[in-house]
Formats: sequence, structure tokens, C-alpha cells
Amino acid sequence: MYDDTIAAIATPPGEGGIGIIRLSGPESANIASRIFRRGAQGRAVDVSALGSHRLYYGSIVDPDAERTIDEVMLVRMASPHSYTREAVVEIHCHGGPLPVKRILELSA
Repeated sequence: MYDDTIAAIATPPGEGGIGIIRLSGPESANIASRIFRRGAQGRAVDVSALGSHRLYYGSIVDPDAERTIDEVMLVRMASPHSYTREAVVEIHCHGGPLPVKRILELSA
């Protein structure tokens, strides 16, 4: 196992209905907690406390400006039950290059 946490786009480039950003590694939940707001009320949440392998509705926000970037579905996959056998968080957003790129930037 590595100590690095990586963030990458997991869907093909271009236009599509859904874009997925995958965070994999020990800091994935902490990174997601900084930018994910749960539910319609936009409550900050500790992503590591969310149930594994369940989808959660919310928004991704720019944490500096508290400005909403996109409505999303988020799933946390607890280690070792993920593609990489590490802790993983996937952010499912609207497809297209703008929201996917911006969420990836916020995840870095």
C-alpha cells in the first residue's frame, strides 16, 4: 500500500450525462469532507462517517468562497472493499468538461 492519495477523472473526456472523479488513498475522505455538502440544506459532513457503498446526495462547493460548483452523488468505499483496495471516494457529477475539471481541481 502507498501513502499517497490520488484524484483522477474516471470517465472518458468530452460530453456525457455523468462525470466521475475518483479519489483513492488514505486522505480521500478528508479531501471530500472539505468540498462536499450533504443534502438540500448543504450541511458539512465528515465523509469518513458515511456508510460504505451507499450514495449520498449533495453539492460540491469551493471551500474558500462557499460557492456551489455542482449537485452530485457521492459514494465512499471503505478499504479494502474498493477497486484499489484503498479507501476510495467517488464524486458523480454532471457530465461535461467544466464541472468535472473544476471538481478535480478542488480535489487536488
